[in-house]
Amino acid sequence: MQFSIVARDGKARAGILDTPHGSVLSPFFMVVGTAASVKGMTVQQLREARTQVVLSNTYHLAVRPGAEAVAAMGGLAKFMGWNGPTLTDSGGYQVFSLAKARKITPEGVRFNNHIDGKELFLTPERAVEIQSLIGADIMMCLDECPPARADRDAIAKSLVITHDWAARCRRAWKQDGRQALFGIAQGAIYEDLRRESAEYMASLDFPGCAIGGVAVGEATEDIRRIIDYTAPLLPDAKPRYLMGVGTPADIIAGVRAGVDMFDCVMPTRHARHYQAFTRDGTLNLKNACHAGVEAPTEEGCDCECCRSVSRGYVRHLAMLGELMASVWITIHNVRFYLRLMEDLRAAILAGNLDEVAPTLYREG
Repeated sequence: MQFSIVARDGKARAGILDTPHGSVLSPFFMVVGTAASVKGMTVQQLREARTQVVLSNTYHLAVRPGAEAVAAMGGLAKFMGWNGPTLTDSGGYQVFSLAKARKITPEGVRFNNHIDGKELFLTPERAVEIQSLIGADIMMCLDECPPARADRDAIAKSLVITHDWAARCRRAWKQDGRQALFGIAQGAIYEDLRRESAEYMASLDFPGCAIGGVAVGEATEDIRRIIDYTAPLLPDAKPRYLMGVGTPADIIAGVRAGVDMFDCVMPTRHARHYQAFTRDGTLNLKNACHAGVEAPTEEGCDCECCRSVSRGYVRHLAMLGELMASVWITIHNVRFYLRLMEDLRAAILAGNLDEVAPTLYREG
């Protein structure tokens, strides 16, 4: 994997990330396909939306169908018919989200998996092995992601585990040129812990580094403060990844802070609740004001939904509970996020990000 920065505007960067499955223009948004499938979209629709990278989850694929099964089918990209760049989370988020079904030890995490209750023992070494079998272009270190409500002492203790696991992942990583491994800087809302973690991850000389633990219940002002503080602490010449964040406004803030990579389930999850993202804000398409509207979901959008059907029709499907309502809105929301990244990149290249950024999404 190679990363080069081609333009800067303030802290923001536009770059090119070369992977074994193709080159990616940054900043970019990764569409979440947790179990090797993006809910509500076919692979062809992902291509038509100009998706660059698909993200899948190590824990979920290890549970079903199993890492070895994915490997036998040619790896993640071929398995899902995508054949483009992919990234896999390590399962660290499930340490947070499945807190009632896991036990953390210095050695790793023991899960009683959510399908049949069987034990999955995820060590740093096994997390790297699973991701190697899955064949993602970018793998993530196993980390502990404490909840936002945890106190400072608990966060400091978790950082010891995260740093030890990162070193073990680094040693387990087979540097054969096929897959890159990223570290994850934690530290919750505490700037001194964030600096400590960022500096430690930089010392391990990963090909890239992520900011983790800022999508687990923090206040918006804390999220943006920590992003703005932490991003410049990560190695300048390597890609910076903000994990699981978030709203269009959060992503704009992240780009302006110097982040290159993003992912979030919001485009697809919101679509299943009939909420569509537009530059003028988020629309609830079940609201009566959208009944009979002949205009598209968003004027000026080039997605298949906005080119094909009216907002009034999508609202009609939503009121009936028709599956196609969520499908149409998913197509639109994914394309909205990808257009947002394209517009941010263009603004960085043109050197007018401060002027353009406020026009890309109306928050609130």
